[in-house]
Amino acid sequence: MHKVINFIFIIVIILFFFNIFKFYSSNNNVKKVNLNRTNIEDVLKTKITNIPILENNTNDIIEFNSSFSEEIKNDEPRNFWNLFKVK
Repeated sequence: MHKVINFIFIIVIILFFFNIFKFYSSNNNVKKVNLNRTNIEDVLKTKITNIPILENNTNDIIEFNSSFSEEIKNDEPRNFWNLFKVK
């Protein structure tokens, strides 16, 4: 029984790959791919010309926040290294 199932499985795999190869090597698909490759430059040129140019409105948007650095300046010792100490 296992041999029959294995044989059917192998046949299905072979048919699958054969159909894929048949599709990709067909004249119709080759023509479509070649047409797409030749037209891609024209399509890109038309899309690039239609892109709007936006004005730069990001002047003085970022403000430096100095309050965090003031919090760090406190003189309290760090407790990280105390975690490694054996009591």
